[in-house]
Amino acid sequence: MTIVAARRYANGKVHDLPIVLDGTPHSGPGGLFSGNAFDWIGLCEPSAAEMDLIRRQYGLHPLAVEDALNPRQLPKVDVYGKQLFVVARTAALGQGEEIVYGQTAFFLGKDFIISVRFGSNRAHTDLRRDLEADAERLSEGPDYVLHAVLDFIVDGYLPIADALEDVAQAIEESAIDAFPEPDTIRRIFRLRRQLRRYERVIGPMEEMVERLAQADLPTIDPSARIWFRDVLDHVRRAMARMRGLKETLAAIVETASLLEQHRQGEMTRQLAAWAAILAVPTAIAGIYGMNFDYIPELKWHYGYFFVWMLILGVCGGLFLRFRRIGWL
Repeated sequence: MTIVAARRYANGKVHDLPIVLDGTPHSGPGGLFSGNAFDWIGLCEPSAAEMDLIRRQYGLHPLAVEDALNPRQLPKVDVYGKQLFVVARTAALGQGEEIVYGQTAFFLGKDFIISVRFGSNRAHTDLRRDLEADAERLSEGPDYVLHAVLDFIVDGYLPIADALEDVAQAIEESAIDAFPEPDTIRRIFRLRRQLRRYERVIGPMEEMVERLAQADLPTIDPSARIWFRDVLDHVRRAMARMRGLKETLAAIVETASLLEQHRQGEMTRQLAAWAAILAVPTAIAGIYGMNFDYIPELKWHYGYFFVWMLILGVCGGLFLRFRRIGWL
């Protein structure tokens, strides 16, 4: 059995009571553990047979179990009678700048919470220890545990935004000095593709948490909605940062293209100005290079100097004119 932790809590305290997961129908803590007692079971990548034991013991809906075993679900909240089924998506930076996704599903009843984690290396061990140290909060029940784990998952989005914002800033600064190299352009488009997928996978988290914060759902106490509103605020901030990052990457390409067009325009104007200046001596030399006997000033003693003065004068005038209008 891939159980990370299976404990029972009563009035915020941890009781060293083994929980046997053998498929026996769950009848609630009861007896010594009545009142605010509940079970918290954490599973990591369980098999279908193992999940079937959990399903039979806690009376989970088969469709919810099927979704929990499928690690490609989008974030959602489903109601099955008096139980709640929640799917959240985790995200972390893998090798390079690739975003790796995981999934954590929750089964929430009045006296239990079961988390099923796939594809995420961020275990809930430290979080569970922190919650167990705060008996007052833990005594509020499974809905508070759900809030704490969701908040833990959403906090994992922030390092992604921090890292990618640093990358975008470095690319943006280099693009100001020179048009990006082909490798940099490919890198930008890979990042934009990653962000589009992020928005598609993580985006529904906002709607899911909003429903937990506002809708009347079983096993969610109305007093706990304020905690989910805090998680909703964190989700919205994370999504806003990633959307802003996607716009920044698009602006980098656009701005770099405009700067490159400006540089090319300056170069074109300079070449056109020098071409106009050089056209003057070329034209005059071409005229006087013709094989005619009667060309004006051909026999004049000062004709050679006159032609040079004409070339220098016209070329100098053109140079000053182009310099004045900013072409040279």
